[in-house]
Amino acid sequence: MTAARSEQTAVRVVPLAAGECLNVAALTERGAAWRVRAYPAGFALLLHPRRGPLLLDTGYSPGVVALMRRWPGLLYGLVTPVRLAPAQTALAQLARLGIVAADVGHVIVSHLHADHVGALRDFPAATFHLDQAASAPLLRLRGLSAVRRAFLPELLPPDFTSRSRALDFRAAPPGFGPFEEVADVFGDASIFALKVPGHAPGMLALVVRTELGAELTGDGRGLTLLASDAAWSAGALRRGGEVHPLARLAFWDAGEERSSRRKLRRWLEAHPLARVIVSHDVPEAAMPEPESPEPERPGV
Repeated sequence: MTAARSEQTAVRVVPLAAGECLNVAALTERGAAWRVRAYPAGFALLLHPRRGPLLLDTGYSPGVVALMRRWPGLLYGLVTPVRLAPAQTALAQLARLGIVAADVGHVIVSHLHADHVGALRDFPAATFHLDQAASAPLLRLRGLSAVRRAFLPELLPPDFTSRSRALDFRAAPPGFGPFEEVADVFGDASIFALKVPGHAPGMLALVVRTELGAELTGDGRGLTLLASDAAWSAGALRRGGEVHPLARLAFWDAGEERSSRRKLRRWLEAHPLARVIVSHDVPEAAMPEPESPEPERPGV
């Protein structure tokens, strides 16, 4: 499943954010202050040498804000207020990079929460890649039942189903333990999807090869983990930090969420030089360096 170096494809990852949501810091990380903090609604532009520009999620859109002004989306907006300036939308940011909506042929959907699918309607030429079967329970919800799960069905394009493609999960090659299955999204060993359910049904994380020669069985150099909502911060994911128990009430399945997060942490422990990007934190700017032992003090 891993391509030889001469056949490898490297993908550039450009982390972006379309708006932000407000939440209480103490709910997102144990020990944090009980004050309101702004969290980016992150998405990512993935520049593939053959597939062109593609996206992981889309962040918020004006459509999300509009739905939060009327029932039942109003409840979503009260629990999680959203701020979005016109220049922050995915379309606006891509335009500044010289990319128009028609250029985007693929959107990988990490999960169906509003801050991740808010602008799917803005990309009419895109094919949507997701864990289709696992996402089905959320797709069936409507009205207040959907809003309670952070899902606003009106955000999905009318032809969402016909434009969606189920990811093909197969036995994971070496380098992906403890994950037993992965999906090679484009069949070229450049972008791999991992199942990380719990926060939402069918949630995905991506491992992206960003440098030619990066080995899946190596220390993570040249790999980027796009962990979606597996944690509120990259640091918490690396350290294994927990959210407040009240926040766990919002998870689709709290037990699955904890299991998924622990698997990602174990993968990172085996790949310490991989870059980590989560949706609601400032992206890690560069590959972290291994920790150096403190120098020994000379005896007195």
